[in-house]
Amino acid sequence: MAADQQNHILAFFAAMENQGGHIVRAQTPRSLIWTCRTRFPRLLLIGQSSVPLCVDALKAAIHEAKRGRDIQRYRDAWECIRIAAPSEPEAQWDEPWVANTDRQNKMDTHRLETELKGYKNNLVKESIRIGHRDLGEHLESIGDLGGAIETYTKMRPDASTQYHILDVGKHVIGILLQRRDWPSVLANVSKVVAGNADEDQKALQPYQKMVSGLAHLGSDKYYEAARCFLEVGDPLICQQHNDIASPNDVATYGGLTALASMDRAELQTRVLESSSFRNYLELEPHIRKAISMFVNGRYSACLSILESYRADYMLDIYLCQHVPLLFSQIRNKCIVQYFVPFSCVTLESMNAAFAKPGESLEAELVRMIKSGVLKARINTIDKLLVAVSTDSRIAMQTKGLETARKYEKETLERIRRMSLAAADLEVKGAAKKGLPSLGDSWMDESKRQAGAGDTAMT
Repeated sequence: MAADQQNHILAFFAAMENQGGHIVRAQTPRSLIWTCRTRFPRLLLIGQSSVPLCVDALKAAIHEAKRGRDIQRYRDAWECIRIAAPSEPEAQWDEPWVANTDRQNKMDTHRLETELKGYKNNLVKESIRIGHRDLGEHLESIGDLGGAIETYTKMRPDASTQYHILDVGKHVIGILLQRRDWPSVLANVSKVVAGNADEDQKALQPYQKMVSGLAHLGSDKYYEAARCFLEVGDPLICQQHNDIASPNDVATYGGLTALASMDRAELQTRVLESSSFRNYLELEPHIRKAISMFVNGRYSACLSILESYRADYMLDIYLCQHVPLLFSQIRNKCIVQYFVPFSCVTLESMNAAFAKPGESLEAELVRMIKSGVLKARINTIDKLLVAVSTDSRIAMQTKGLETARKYEKETLERIRRMSLAAADLEVKGAAKKGLPSLGDSWMDESKRQAGAGDTAMT
């Protein structure tokens, strides 16, 4: 039985890999215990990606789906487990639960819509707002995200206090996060914060920075994401928004994006010496250690620490798509910084520092040189990586010529403008504050010229 199940799991992951999924075959320290609303998508991702945790995660995803009312979630988890572990009890389709849940969902939708219609007939704004909120939460719970966000949006005209407006914004942002609509997330979080007083904005800072950081991360803007995560603030307040990201997540996301996008000086001042972010780094000490290694020039140790946690990062719902690019950028930075003090380095020493045992770094160095990341050339005869030195005199002369060309262009534009003004060829706008318009000036000029012509004929 165990051999058959193993064969099913291997076939399942072969199919997932053919579809472009990220497969994690190594053991990871990640647990399957969450209490936030992202529990199901996290479990489903682990079930679809982790070979060792596949069956346990999919079984937990089935139970989590049946605790809720979203039939599509149950269907997604069942489609996976019936292929990966068909002998498990959870792999049997639970038709009675599906039928009962579907019937109950329709009954509750009809009831809430009827109540909302009654509230609208009574014209009580607070009741209408609560009716829209209850209907939106119900639609969200059954998986109708499009209907939920439309219903939440209808709460805005009936929101009478700043708290109500904030409640609407948070509901809408929650849906947009689930739909991964990152531009809309940024637009809405700006609206939520803009209308609040300074004290309220300070209290909302952890929420704003976390949501903005996730949106920038999803948009591949790692520097902006790092700045947002580094400014989240007090971890105790961050804990209140655990349904979006936990303090451990903030430490991981902020540390990795900062390491990929910031230079050594910024890492030292904004990350390691930050009084607020230091509390987050204590939750993930390996992130703090990796950043310290990079700042201190121990690049191979930094990369080794991160590689040991790569499998864990690949099972995070927000981070998994960005791990290859983030790790590539961090690795490129380490190689470049390692090479900065030297005019030439042997390929043997580069391989010893960065390559895997028995492999060569030459192909990777060629790619970095072609992309412009590494300013060097490879001496294949002597097996050296030689720095390409820039001639400072040529650089200074080039900059001087560029400045002269810009000055010449600006001077010509100014002379042309002065000539147009002197020839009275300026195109003026419409009249303001009693001044004649362009059409009136033209008519007056025509009349003046016509009068001058009559006088000449006389």
